Amino acid sequence: MLHAIARSSGVALVALLLGAPTAWAEDAAAQPTLYERLGGLAPITVVVSDFIDVLVPDPQLNANPAIDEARKRVPAPYLKYRVSSMVCAATGGPCIYQGRGMKETHAALNISPSEWERMVELFKEVLAKHQVPAAEQQELLAIVDSTRGDIVTSR
Repeated sequence: MLHAIARSSGVALVALLLGAPTAWAEDAAAQPTLYERLGGLAPITVVVSDFIDVLVPDPQLNANPAIDEARKRVPAPYLKYRVSSMVCAATGGPCIYQGRGMKETHAALNISPSEWERMVELFKEVLAKHQVPAAEQQELLAIVDSTRGDIVTSR
């Protein structure tokens, strides 16, 4: 059948049909993951650590009594570990996030849209501090934004 296709449609069509999937697979395999473009786990954990260090004491966020209480109950090193694992997994790294889901984790915190925006602002500042390239920042922010519906519970 391929011989008939080659005769009727030309060799170029056969090359396209047979070669394209291989070329596409090679292109996909050649593209580094966001995890790789960020430099792997070590730089991710440094950025996450700095982010938690500015997030936890933030007075605007801690004006929310539920957030303030959670900050006192959940140690910052634990948050750093969980968030690093989550970012590693979400960016295509080898980590497996085994924490609770975002909805379950944040349900009792009554996070408002303005508190969400403050968190995003702090995250952007930390990314800029570490000179994360713009394209990678956008990809990270898209990942963060995909969780908004599970985290923002107060209007």
